Amino acid sequence: MRLWSGTVTGLVAAVTLLLLVTPFEGATKKKTTKRRPPPPAPKVSTVLRAASLRKVGDYLEESPRTIAQPGALVPVFEQLFRLGSEPAKTPVHILHFGDSHTAADDWTGGLRDLFKEAFGDGGSGFSLAGHPFLGYRRFDARGGGTSAWQSQGLRSASGDGFYGLGGVAISTDRAGQSVYIDAECDFLEVEYLQQPGGGDLAFYDNEERQEDFSTAGELAPGFVRYQVSPGLHRFTLQTLSSRPVRLFGWVADKTAGVTYEALGINGAEASVMLHWDQNMLATYLQRRNPGMIVLAYGTNEASDPNWSPESYQAMFSALLQRLRNAAPAASILVLGPTDRWYRYKGVLRPLPGIDDIIAAQQYACRENKCAYWNTRERMGGKGSMRDWVSAGMGQGDYVHFTSAGYRRLAAVLFADILQQYQAYRKTRLEIAADPTSHGQAN
Repeated sequence: MRLWSGTVTGLVAAVTLLLLVTPFEGATKKKTTKRRPPPPAPKVSTVLRAASLRKVGDYLEESPRTIAQPGALVPVFEQLFRLGSEPAKTPVHILHFGDSHTAADDWTGGLRDLFKEAFGDGGSGFSLAGHPFLGYRRFDARGGGTSAWQSQGLRSASGDGFYGLGGVAISTDRAGQSVYIDAECDFLEVEYLQQPGGGDLAFYDNEERQEDFSTAGELAPGFVRYQVSPGLHRFTLQTLSSRPVRLFGWVADKTAGVTYEALGINGAEASVMLHWDQNMLATYLQRRNPGMIVLAYGTNEASDPNWSPESYQAMFSALLQRLRNAAPAASILVLGPTDRWYRYKGVLRPLPGIDDIIAAQQYACRENKCAYWNTRERMGGKGSMRDWVSAGMGQGDYVHFTSAGYRRLAAVLFADILQQYQAYRKTRLEIAADPTSHGQAN
C-alpha cells in the first residue's frame, strides 16, 4: 500500500536561504579499476601478538573516557529516553557519514548492533541503491542490481550534485535494469531524482508486482513510500523504458526502535558533503528527522597537501553550520581520525598531519557546540596503530582495522556514549520525580 509520494519544494525554498552555495565540478565518469587489497599485516609471533593485545587493552582501559561538549548530545538522549519510557515509541534515527572506515560497515555495524540491543530495532533506515562501488556494504540490508547502472557522486562529487542523502546515486537509461534490497521493515521508501523526461519503474515486493510509478516531473528530490507487512522482504525496482532514471536509495523503517545508518564513501574527505546539492540534502535530512548526525572524517585529509590547518577548520565549521541549519533538532557528534602510519624512505612512522586535523575539528566543534570524540587518543594515542596491527586488529596498511578491530572501537565508543546517556537519564528521572529540586534560583 502506497502511503505517500511526491517532492518537497516549498520547504526546500525556505531552507535555501540558510545554506551556503558551493560550485560543482564537471561530469563524473564511472571508475572501473579494481580496488587494490591492503598489504598483508606483518607476521608476528604468538608472544608478540599476546603482548600487543594486552597493550591495546591497556590503552582502552587507561585512555580518557570523555566526549568533549557532551551537552550537545542532550537532544538525542531525550529521544532515547522517551523511546524507552513513553507508550508512543517514536523511532530514533542516527545517520553516520564518513569515509572507508564507515563504508565497510564493520564499525557502524558494531554500533548498530549495540544501539539496537539497548533501545530496540528500528530497521535498517537509509541505504544506497544497488551496489554503487567496491567496498560498499550494509550487514543489515543486503542489496544489488544489474550491470548497466552508472555510479555518480562518490568521493569527487563532480557533476550536478544531485546525489541524495548519501552522496552517491546510480542511473541508467536502459529498460529492464533492476535493483533489489533484502530488508525487514514496516515501511519502505524509495528515494530518486524527479527529472523532466524521467523513466518509469515497476515496484515488486517478494517478486509480486505492486505498482508502476514515474520519475518524470520538475527537477526535485522525489520519493514514494509504502506500508508493508512486518517481516523480511525482497524489494525490487525495474526500469520500464529507455528513459533516464536516477536512484538514491532505500529507507526501510520499523514503527519503533533505533536505526543506525552508515553513509560512507571510500576515500572521501569531509568537504565532499559541501559539493552535494544542499537543497536536496536538506530535504532528505528533514524527512529522516535524525536524532543524531555522526561525522567520521579526517583520515584522508591528514595526507592531503591542499589543506592548511586554517582552511580545514573553516571548511569543517561551514559543514557543521550547514548540517545544523538543515537539521536543527539533531545532535551532532564528530569522531576524530584514527591513528595512521605512512612509509617514508622505506620506514613506517606515524602520519604527522593527523595532529592538525584533530586540532581543527576540535576547534570547529567547540565553536559550533558539537560533541567530539578523539578517536586517536581513545585508541591509545599517536603511534598506537602499530600495536593494533600486531594485535591482529589493524590491517597491513596501518590505516584500516580488521573486523575485530572495528568492533572493538564500536564497543568503546558505545560505552562512552552510554556513560553520558546514563548520567543524563539519572538527572532526567530525578527531575521527573521532584520537579522543584532543579532549576531553583540562587
